[in-house]
Amino acid sequence: MEKQKTQALKWFCALRDKIIESFLSIEKQSSAEPKIEKRKWDRPGGGGGESTIIFGNVFEKVGVNVSKVHGKFADSAINEIPGASESNGEFWASGISLVSHMQSPLIPAAHMNTRLIYTSKQWFGGGMDFTPIYKNEEDCKYIHESIKMTCDRFDTGYYPKFKEQCDNYFFLQHRKEPRGIGGIFYDNLSSGNWENDFEFTKAVGEAFLEIYLHIIRKHMQKSWTKEQRENQLIKRGRYVEFNLLYDRGTRFGLMTDGNPDAIMMSMPPLVKWL
Repeated sequence: MEKQKTQALKWFCALRDKIIESFLSIEKQSSAEPKIEKRKWDRPGGGGGESTIIFGNVFEKVGVNVSKVHGKFADSAINEIPGASESNGEFWASGISLVSHMQSPLIPAAHMNTRLIYTSKQWFGGGMDFTPIYKNEEDCKYIHESIKMTCDRFDTGYYPKFKEQCDNYFFLQHRKEPRGIGGIFYDNLSSGNWENDFEFTKAVGEAFLEIYLHIIRKHMQKSWTKEQRENQLIKRGRYVEFNLLYDRGTRFGLMTDGNPDAIMMSMPPLVKWL
C-alpha cells in the first residue's frame, strides 16, 4: 500500500510539472511575461499540498493543485465516503486538479483531476471536461474521439459509461443546462487490478494535456470581440455556480479541512451575472 501511495503521488507531481512546462511554453509565444504564484499549505490534521497559478496573455488564470492529505474525517462526513465508517474515519488521499480560464472566448475553459483515495477501501477517480463559450463541432468531435481512444485502450465500456456519468454530473439542475460539452467522469474505480487502474488514471492526465494543447494552439491567434468577451464572463457565472453548489471536489476539500484558497483556486478571476 505504501509503495502504491508513493507511486501515485510521484505521478501527480510529474504530471503537474509537465502541464506547467507546456503551458509556459504557450505563454512564451505572447509578448508579456506571465505571472506565476506558488503557494504551499499544510493541513492541520495531516498532509498538505501546493498550488501553482499562472496569469498570462493566453491563460487568464490557470491553477494546478497537487495534494496529499491524511487523517480522520469529521463525523458528519464519514457516511458520505465509501469505506470511511469501516476505517473509523481514517483516510489517505492524493491527487492533482486543474482548472483553466482563458483570455480568449474562443478557447474553452477546462477542468481535469485525478486522485487516489484510501479508507478501508481504495479507489481512483477523476476525469476531464471542457466548457466552451461558443461550441465548435469540430473541436467537440476531436475532444470526444480522443477521449474515447484513450478509454478504449483499457476497456471499451469505459467511454460510454464515464461519458454518461460526466454528462449527468456536470449539469446545473437549477438552470436545467449542462456546464459544457462534457468529457468523462469516473469515481470509485477499483477493478481489482491496481496497476491497470493506475495506468488508466495516468493516461487520462496525459490525454487531457494533449487534447487541450491542440485546442489552444488552434485558436490562440484568432481575434475576438468585446461582445464575445462579455458572453464569456457571463458563461463563467455558470462555472462558479456549479463549483459552489454541486462540485464533489469542493465538498471533499472542505470536509477534509483542506486549504480554502487552494479549493477555491478553480474560480475565474473575472465573472458577471445578468
